[in-house]
Amino acid sequence: MTEEYTDFKSIIRLDSELNQIQDLDLLLERILLEARKVVHADAGSIYVKETGGEGGARTEQLAIKYAQNDTTQKGLPPGQKMIYSIFSVPVNEKTISGYCAFTKKPVNIPDAYAIPPDAPYSFGSSFDKISGYRTTSVLAVPLVTAEGRLFGVIQVLNAKNKNGRTVPFSVDDELLMTHFAANATVALQRAFVTRTMILRMIKMSELRDPKETGTHVNRVAGYAVELYDRWAYRHNVSAQEREKFRDALKIAAMLHDVGKVAISDVILKKPGRFTPEEYLVMQHHTIYGAALFDDPQSPLDNVSRDIALTHHENWDGTGYPGWIDVVTETPLRADGNGKALGRKGEEIPLEGRIVAIADVFDALCSRRVYKDPWGEEQVLSEIRHLSGTKFDPELVNIFFEILPNIKQIQNLYPESEA
Repeated sequence: MTEEYTDFKSIIRLDSELNQIQDLDLLLERILLEARKVVHADAGSIYVKETGGEGGARTEQLAIKYAQNDTTQKGLPPGQKMIYSIFSVPVNEKTISGYCAFTKKPVNIPDAYAIPPDAPYSFGSSFDKISGYRTTSVLAVPLVTAEGRLFGVIQVLNAKNKNGRTVPFSVDDELLMTHFAANATVALQRAFVTRTMILRMIKMSELRDPKETGTHVNRVAGYAVELYDRWAYRHNVSAQEREKFRDALKIAAMLHDVGKVAISDVILKKPGRFTPEEYLVMQHHTIYGAALFDDPQSPLDNVSRDIALTHHENWDGTGYPGWIDVVTETPLRADGNGKALGRKGEEIPLEGRIVAIADVFDALCSRRVYKDPWGEEQVLSEIRHLSGTKFDPELVNIFFEILPNIKQIQNLYPESEA
């Protein structure tokens, strides 16, 4: 059996696996990983086309979404993820990825430092100089829909032969990557529709609650996945189980406050702090949100229900809404006064404990009508202070272990200045 035949079989298998991933970001990350495996690339990046500009001037950019590098990763402590720069490049002929996007054709370069002088594009060696990594072979392939619409670009670096030596990407590698990219784009289109529907739901919430923005929920969901990934590494969760759970977690975390649509505007849009009575009404958004998923049809529904219901529970049992039936709103476990007992410790589902940290961290870092954003040291001090009372102590420790990844997500989804 030839190696090329084995690679094509892998692509056919991946078609099914990729179409099972619902979240757009996680799908992009997985596509880059599998693309590198298909052509035995040491490193790579995946870009998505974005349109921006002010007034009548609209420009197309390629925004980096994920970067991977096996050589760099091997130098990191076990379980730690590589941090990469967040940047965009224009869709034009000046850069390799930009040229690939502009022409919608693959670009195969044997040596990035020996590009012919008459080529329209050039290689920017600044990242190599900063990182100490030597880019040699480059293969960029466009992600183009069946209708001819550009979605983005996969760019892989430094093909490795059986002896681990860097070699140029072959013509067969181009064919494999082009075929893989075509199938991956179909999966991306489906995930993009899912993401768009989720963000439209968030937009409806934003019409009611100005704090519930797309950037906020993207950050909270991003933090949640990073926290879970490190937790799963610590607890030896299998790769298959981890992939399934993180996919549901990413989408469900975006919907953590969806129950606010059922709260009165008088309370929800109040330009200041709540009275105790108003705060009690606001607490019901957890029950309303969970009730939306009370007839679960999928694992995503289960995770969404648990997050909506429990992301305001506290590790010491002082949170809300506690042990309560989300349909009848009657306590399942009550104290002597008939009030629902709070969930505590590991009675709170893992996903609820994770989103609790992610949501509070982002709220403290963000501007609200009743407060300015807190400074970084003040926020981190508060997170530490709440360990063991509001937050799971293990997850707080993990939060500080992955703080560089948390900050990277903040850069990826900056708050709008508008």
